Amino acid sequence: MHYVTDKPVEATLPPQSTILLIVDPISTSCRIAQEAAKRGHHVGAIWTIADAEKRNPARYGCAGLQYKIELIEGKDWSSSNGEEIAIVQSVVIEAARAFNLKIAGCISGSGLPRSSQLADGLATQLGLSPCTTPTTMIDVRNKFTQQTLLQTAGLRSINQVCGTSLDDDSIRNFLDSERYPIVVKLDEIDVVGGKIKLCHTKQEAVDHFNYLLQVISNNSDSNCDAQIICQQFIRGVEVMVDCVSHNSTHKTCMTWRYDKRPANGERYVNFGMIPIESESHEAALAIPYVHKCLDAMGMKSGPSHAKCIVTIDGPVLVELNFRAHGGDGSWCHLAKALTGGYSQVEASVDAILDPQAFEQLPAAPLGPFQAFGLQVNLVSQSAGEVTSMPGFQVMKHLPSFVSLSTDVTVGCMVDYTTSLSTSPGVCVLMNKDEAKLKKDLDLIRYLEEINALFDYKTSSSSLARPTAAAYTKQQKQNNRMDDMEKPSLMRIFSNDPKLKRQGMLMKRMTTVDASKEIVVVVDPYSTGCLVVNEIQSRGYKVIACWTLGFSEEMKKHTPVAAGEMKYFAEVDECEDLADTVKAIYEAAGPTFRVVACLAGGEAGVDCADAVSERMNLRTNGTHIANRRDKKIQQELIRDAGMRSVRQAAGSKWEHVVDFLETEQYPVVLKPTDSAGSDGVKLCHNIEEAKEHFHHLLQVEAVNGGYNTEVLCQEFLRGKEYVVDQVSRDGVHKTMMVWVYDKRPANNSAFVYFGMVPVDPNSMEAKILIPYARGVLDVLGVRNGPSHGEVILTPTGPCLVEMNVRAHGGDGNWKSLATGLTGGYSQVDVTVDSYLDKKQFSITPNLPRTPFKAYGQEVILVSFSRGKVIETPGYDVIRSLQSFVYMETGIKVGSFVERTVDLLTGIGSAILMHEDEDVVRKDIETIRNLEKNNELFEFERKGALLTNASQRRLPEIIVGDNF
Repeated sequence: MHYVTDKPVEATLPPQSTILLIVDPISTSCRIAQEAAKRGHHVGAIWTIADAEKRNPARYGCAGLQYKIELIEGKDWSSSNGEEIAIVQSVVIEAARAFNLKIAGCISGSGLPRSSQLADGLATQLGLSPCTTPTTMIDVRNKFTQQTLLQTAGLRSINQVCGTSLDDDSIRNFLDSERYPIVVKLDEIDVVGGKIKLCHTKQEAVDHFNYLLQVISNNSDSNCDAQIICQQFIRGVEVMVDCVSHNSTHKTCMTWRYDKRPANGERYVNFGMIPIESESHEAALAIPYVHKCLDAMGMKSGPSHAKCIVTIDGPVLVELNFRAHGGDGSWCHLAKALTGGYSQVEASVDAILDPQAFEQLPAAPLGPFQAFGLQVNLVSQSAGEVTSMPGFQVMKHLPSFVSLSTDVTVGCMVDYTTSLSTSPGVCVLMNKDEAKLKKDLDLIRYLEEINALFDYKTSSSSLARPTAAAYTKQQKQNNRMDDMEKPSLMRIFSNDPKLKRQGMLMKRMTTVDASKEIVVVVDPYSTGCLVVNEIQSRGYKVIACWTLGFSEEMKKHTPVAAGEMKYFAEVDECEDLADTVKAIYEAAGPTFRVVACLAGGEAGVDCADAVSERMNLRTNGTHIANRRDKKIQQELIRDAGMRSVRQAAGSKWEHVVDFLETEQYPVVLKPTDSAGSDGVKLCHNIEEAKEHFHHLLQVEAVNGGYNTEVLCQEFLRGKEYVVDQVSRDGVHKTMMVWVYDKRPANNSAFVYFGMVPVDPNSMEAKILIPYARGVLDVLGVRNGPSHGEVILTPTGPCLVEMNVRAHGGDGNWKSLATGLTGGYSQVDVTVDSYLDKKQFSITPNLPRTPFKAYGQEVILVSFSRGKVIETPGYDVIRSLQSFVYMETGIKVGSFVERTVDLLTGIGSAILMHEDEDVVRKDIETIRNLEKNNELFEFERKGALLTNASQRRLPEIIVGDNF
């Protein structure tokens, strides 16, 4: 599919006496054919390619091109008797005579060796100028041969060996002595599966060598006689020099510099080609060197393009291709505009059909260029089945847009871009104003980063929270904006009530048959339910394992976003670990394989570690007993020399009384295995501490069961942060850093008012992240999610507690995190860490900055209690400019308590907008609704209790409970 700013020029074929023959005219050679036709010449196609679709000019952006003669192997001639050139020559001459045409030239239109050999052979037999030496001579298209010819000519070449056996002395010596990394590849480019690989160790090189041997064997039916090249790896700037030759006179049409960078787990992904002026440092070195290479290889006539590396010691050839630069010629419009009238396409036609015009061309493009431009290779950072291509529409309206070439259509599968073959397309940009060009390029890269090139097919359950449906009709639909500024695009994505694009452009699929595999999730509640959803969305079955004493009420603690939880099976933890494992295997049955076991909540951490270790799955193990015990955590990091909290813990008052009598007040008391702010209290004197100590030992913990030990700690002064991370094999990646907005409210010292994302490049984050990762190492946490709560004190960071599970709060923060990072959250990456090694490897070490927008999670706080009869505050929140979505379990008929901790929270709202002031004002609006008790109207003995300012005070009677 090709989009251009102007309609393509249709080829016109007036009756003339000359014809240009092209063997396998595909890709850019179609444009050469089209240019010849525009000048009044006929074009003949000689096909060795069997695929009819590849023979269609429209595939290469040349709709309207017609061939006067079209000869197809197997239909018009057969090469079975070995006299292919003579047979084709006879057929061609007969066809030309039939139309009274003079054959003016014959070139190869593809990089296939057979195409080139046939074209050169025909040109020689017809008395025309061949591209290189006849086919009976040495094969100069062979990459190994090219380097040998350079050595013979005294030109710089790459150190290399070639063969088909690892027992070959030259190959064995090369692999033993050459500095790594090295390049291992085939000497032919048209072998199916023949991948080029940069090998960093000898074993990696040996493995790829053996792989290529298998590739050669698999292609034996096509008479493949390829050999394997092991080459020195050259470091430097990679450039492409496009040339055209006539009677051994070489002229450079354009020099390009490749824009290669790491992406999607690969070190060298091609982001595009940048034209460089002939007088630039790289071009000034590469152009004369390439011309000498062409002479060394006997280049006579026609187009060529040479890939070179310009090192500190000068240029060195990687490979020389005796055909026009490929990429379907998407670059030719740009090259023609920069030079002021010609590209390699026009120069090729000049060399073959108009030598006088060729002589008038400069030896290299004259500077300065007449515009600014580049070819942008699109890089997909997501994968899936395409349902629409919104990014393409954005590109086509850019001021610098020239053309867009892509094979992607609705229904196509797009993969992560790791090579040219997985790039979803090429966009050419050009502008007289360099600043405008840069702005348009930045926007395209931004579209890639936020996965806005495509919408993908995905299940609705994974796209939207059920609560969003309630206000979809009331919220204004956002159409795409004409303005191409980044913030406007971000706003569209973040405010879509169906959340179509908010982090859902990367629906991750597994490369195995997940339908036959099972993941065990221990105590899946709160955010753990979202983790289960993500696992199931990838095709895996989930077994829920409930730990001993886990309450039935907590089993029902399911976020609204998770929907109804359905498991393949549910098992209960047994007293004996072996019996628990046996129960899991029995639940899985003989058909399914258990591939992972992870904690779905705080109470499940210890069981998940033990079960995963026993089942030989990815695990954090049990070598550190009671890892989730807050007292033990502090002791371990203290022993490791890290800042820790002064503390004491015990199951009896006598165990802690000495600490409490000597420690400066206030002090913090909490259960050793608390979740959220469960049971946490700031005690201001020893009497208050003693009362709360005994209270904690008498009440049921939020996770079920009873608290067995109480932790007494120094009160840390400073802001409290949470560092969300995911680990795999000891590699820790930070998903997000948040600062808690915790304040006193409703007679509780620790009420959550929200979480604010922190720039990972901020001074605070640069202190917090290494500290949190160090804690994970000390605690032996090597796999899975974690979130560490850390106080940044005047003397540095100090751990409050490290939770070896996903960040809680029902995962309400997930949408915001995904929107800020542009595509992922701790929930997604948690599943990656267990089930998708590649996806985890390409996840950034830190969230990219700057964030794509401003935003935060606003946790709603109730300052009153009662039975709800109306929810007027919801309508106000939904109308806010930065509103994304709100999740709450409170509806008409619900009973609301005053908010004192996460469990009595009434919901949360995600706000996000490109304008920081808009977010700030909207937060203020929500806080005023809370303060004025305008979120709800409550039932009170037949009367309505609303904000006092709305009624005459003497008529309101408020009981002690309000």
